[in-house]
Amino acid sequence: MKLTVQTFLTLDGVMQSPGKPDEDPRGGFTHGGWQFPLLDDDAFRYNSGVIGNADALLLGRTTYEIFAGHWPHVTDESNTVATRLNTIPKYVVSTTLKSTGWHNSTVINEDIAGSIAKLKAEPGNELQVHGSGRLAASLMANDLVDEYRLWINPVVLGSGQRLFTDTKPLGFQLTDVTTTGRGVIIASYRPAGAPTYGSF
Repeated sequence: MKLTVQTFLTLDGVMQSPGKPDEDPRGGFTHGGWQFPLLDDDAFRYNSGVIGNADALLLGRTTYEIFAGHWPHVTDESNTVATRLNTIPKYVVSTTLKSTGWHNSTVINEDIAGSIAKLKAEPGNELQVHGSGRLAASLMANDLVDEYRLWINPVVLGSGQRLFTDTKPLGFQLTDVTTTGRGVIIASYRPAGAPTYGSF
């Protein structure tokens, strides 16, 4: 499976707590819910297609608990996103979580990089990471990410957890770009090795 990281970002790279005010207040973050006003039918249609490509989810504990607190309660079979998420395997990376309540969920708590490499070797389309900033950083450090799907939202917050922090230099190749009616740019990138440099 291809490992994809999908993340909602502000123009200044903040990924923390996009969905609601109390989603992730770590570090005194007071801007929770910043993405909600920017969502529209274009965004929901695109995300539905993304989720349709998932054969498994790989999540950090915080994102897993947010998802597990919502999606199992969406039981309308016409909701294709909920049906997909509630059915496919979910893997949560955590050294403290001992059990899971969401159907078809497994905790990964040792040899994390090796376990994820084994998951990637299994047949399927996409092993999707959503949010999960600390997990994403670990995946990047271990060169396990095959594609980044970045939702770049037209807002600047000035503080909060960022996706690219203390990362090694890396170049990217743009593979797809979509824009929504409310100005969100959804850009897909593949890692392209170390950056190249020059002069002009």
